[in-house]
Amino acid sequence: MYHYGAPGSIVLGPDTGSGALPAVPLDLPKPLFRFGEQALHSTALLTAGVNPSNNVIRTFSTPIGQVGQGFVQPLSISETNIKEGGRIPAGVAYDVFGLAYQPAFNSGAAESAIAVATLNGAVDTAADVQDLLNVTTNVVLSWDFTQTQVDICPAVLVGAGGGAYGAISQNAAGANSGHMNNGNGSVWLYRKYPVALPGSSTFGILFRFGSRCAVQTSQVALRVVMLGYYKNIIEIG
Repeated sequence: MYHYGAPGSIVLGPDTGSGALPAVPLDLPKPLFRFGEQALHSTALLTAGVNPSNNVIRTFSTPIGQVGQGFVQPLSISETNIKEGGRIPAGVAYDVFGLAYQPAFNSGAAESAIAVATLNGAVDTAADVQDLLNVTTNVVLSWDFTQTQVDICPAVLVGAGGGAYGAISQNAAGANSGHMNNGNGSVWLYRKYPVALPGSSTFGILFRFGSRCAVQTSQVALRVVMLGYYKNIIEIG
């Protein structure tokens, strides 16, 4: 009989003839963390002719290949890259250190049962600029967890925030050409404390519109991007 391992524990060794115990590791398995940076994005569609005042649109609820968030056709990779709506996969945690916000305007067919919206419209008229400011000035981004909502900041501070920005030129015939976007600012950063989304947790990001929005004259997609890193645990001996 030998005293081996933790104090007070008795281990009986096999009969090897020499009376010695074989080498047995005393360490328990240690978790090995694997990290990787990745952006997760989701998009909502705001149709023309709608007054979004006091409305709330939830993103990250519709995965790729399914219909939702104002779209009539299934979401493709440019609209979202999440594979499970509103949930972080089990075994993988995701920490968010930044957010971006991008409106994209329609220049073709409206979203319908037989057509998809063409989201490559130039913002080069007074009406388009007003629509851009409408979805930038009057929107607040908020986290939406299972039982808690946390306001982040007005959309003008997120992504390419800072108001309407770009260049427009006019030819001899008086036609406009050029492009405007929602500003040349930097993304919203969590400078000290990232937002931790544990594995299997449910979440979403809300677009919350105030009461002073105007009627949206053009169709616009609102895309939000989470900049962060994932980590998962691999058990090793």
